[in-house]
Amino acid sequence: MKAIQVVGYHEPLRAAEVPEPEVTGPFDVIVKIGGAGVCRTDLHILEGQWAEKSGVALPYTIGHENAGWVHAVGSAVTNVAEGDKVIVHPLITCGLCPACRRGDDVHCVQSQFPGIDTHGGYAEYLKTSARSVVKIDDSLEPADVAALADAGLTAYHAAAKAARTLPPGSRCVVIGAGGLGHIGIQVLKAITAAELVVVDRNPEAVKLAVAIGADHGVVADGDHVEEVLDLTGGQGAEVVLDFVGEGGATRDGVAMLRRAGDYHVVGYGENLDVPTIDIISTEINFIGNLVGSYPDLCELMVLAARGQVKLHTTKYPLDRFQDAIDDLDAGRIRGRAILVP
Repeated sequence: MKAIQVVGYHEPLRAAEVPEPEVTGPFDVIVKIGGAGVCRTDLHILEGQWAEKSGVALPYTIGHENAGWVHAVGSAVTNVAEGDKVIVHPLITCGLCPACRRGDDVHCVQSQFPGIDTHGGYAEYLKTSARSVVKIDDSLEPADVAALADAGLTAYHAAAKAARTLPPGSRCVVIGAGGLGHIGIQVLKAITAAELVVVDRNPEAVKLAVAIGADHGVVADGDHVEEVLDLTGGQGAEVVLDFVGEGGATRDGVAMLRRAGDYHVVGYGENLDVPTIDIISTEINFIGNLVGSYPDLCELMVLAARGQVKLHTTKYPLDRFQDAIDDLDAGRIRGRAILVP
């Protein structure tokens, strides 16, 4: 089969012919890929940022946002059958460790992460497990929802955590209305009654944010912190969801946070630089957000089936993988780029 592989860090991806994955264990599931999301993490992988953490041997097939159709299953698989339409949770987990038993499978001590530390879905087929596949509604197509497997799941996980401290009448600032942010906005509108203020450097992204439910859109043009403070009565927001995490976003975001507020870190790339005396004197909280759990993905797919969360996508044939990577890196993608084999 055709696969797109990392052959070296700081080198372009390369197309290769590799063997199709096969069922070797009773809980294995082989998925025929219908869509694979292109993520900024993929850019960070090529930059070598994940090399030490993942320990993956090169070359390997990249791609961690995947959806498609069940192609083959192991002898013990009962939750899906050949031909079922599925989205793939990005982790393969054991189901037996304390984290998995609690339903917090994101922190499984034996997890594998296809596309990060083992072969992923920039290919025609992907090997995963029965614990990782979620059947999707007949109204949904794999290429339209693939990026919900990671970008959408991460955004949902952060938004659902933030929703616990967002009663009606509260305010939430969302920094970044791109691939993750535009999903997070929709999730927040679906599960909270909070007033949403969205900040982005790109005026088109701000327009998209307002079109999908933001109450206020603010262009980050130098006066955006003051504008947000004006919109929040000079106090700042109860919650800031930072989907950017670089380029000064954290500095600005903390300035938009009210006393005793929660700052959710989702995007990454820079260090937080906050005097500890400011943290304790205002009792602000910094909360990290990784990808969501299997139950999170199930809940997100309910919202998708109801039309409350929709991905804005640009689709590319698999052999145009470099165009997708280049467009993402240059900021030309509104929403998510999807590779379709």
